[in-house]
Amino acid sequence: MAETLLETPLFRAHVALGAKMVDFGGWNMPVQYKGILDEHKAVRSAAGVFDVSHMGEIVVRGPQALDLVNYISTNDAAKLQDGQAHYSGLLYEHGGFVDDILVHRVSATEFFLCVNASNQDKDFGHIQSYSFFEGQRRFDAMVENAGPRYAQIAVQGPQSLALLQPLTQTDLAAIRYYWFQDGEVAGLPTRIARTGYTGEDGFELYVAAENAVELWNRLLSLGAVPCGLGARNTLRLEAAMALYGHEIDATISPLEAGLGWIVKFAKPDFVGKAALEKQKAAGLARKLCGFVMKGRGIGRDGYEVLANGAPTGWVTSGGPAPTLNQNIGLCYLPLALANPGQAIEVVVRQQPVAAEVVPTPFYKRAK
Repeated sequence: MAETLLETPLFRAHVALGAKMVDFGGWNMPVQYKGILDEHKAVRSAAGVFDVSHMGEIVVRGPQALDLVNYISTNDAAKLQDGQAHYSGLLYEHGGFVDDILVHRVSATEFFLCVNASNQDKDFGHIQSYSFFEGQRRFDAMVENAGPRYAQIAVQGPQSLALLQPLTQTDLAAIRYYWFQDGEVAGLPTRIARTGYTGEDGFELYVAAENAVELWNRLLSLGAVPCGLGARNTLRLEAAMALYGHEIDATISPLEAGLGWIVKFAKPDFVGKAALEKQKAAGLARKLCGFVMKGRGIGRDGYEVLANGAPTGWVTSGGPAPTLNQNIGLCYLPLALANPGQAIEVVVRQQPVAAEVVPTPFYKRAK
């Protein structure tokens, strides 16, 4: 018997718009509306709106909330101020990823974590396991799996601020990148975060699940282009942003994934620290790299990568880059080959096709 797919509060709105719906990690989600290319271009040039309500939210609150968050994540949450967020890693003891997360500091005693859709129950259980030790509470903090209470809508693109500002009295220009404020949008209580997963300026709006449809419709009425997960993927690939299950997973460390900047070795002990220190001392064996296809063909996810005719790695994400008019991708290579200009080949339909290692990100917006 087929498993019933989960639906966000906006499911019927997507169907009404004629969206093509697909199974995404157990969720029935829109992959596109009128077309991935048009939606991609709308975000790069104007403003697109995404339903990302499948993402999970975990709240950690209590006198030792900071201590718990800092122990289970790689970045240093002690450096955050109220209303500030950062990107971080949730690791296993061996140094591989449980998930990549966004940590928002609401106050010294409350943190709001945004986690990946298919990982929210796993992440919650992982954090819970470190908040207790042998049945005793290890940190004076409570952990809540708050995902069902929230919908999340992302407004992304260079015109996002102009589009969103008429709906709120909050001064959006005053919210810096990776900061957030609690206010109202369209008269609805909203956590407004200047974050995103597209490489463009924009905002991620956290609202009560029952208010999602009203907010979505108001945004569309102002001209925001509805965008699906297909465009979200091409946009984040151009910006070389990691996707769990592709660039990162339980077998890959932040150091290998080029995310050493989110690992703060100077802070007190955290889950996975010892393993990462050992890996750093021994030296990396592989590294995540960007590449462009030089021959005819597209390097898709999972394709084999060759160097000098020998297997050397695999494509983690790949496809056309509409903004750049190139076929691009990310792959893991041995450290000695992970240099811009290195010639490689991607096996496409059993045929090696020429490619070249290049710096990332492939696309970076003008400031």
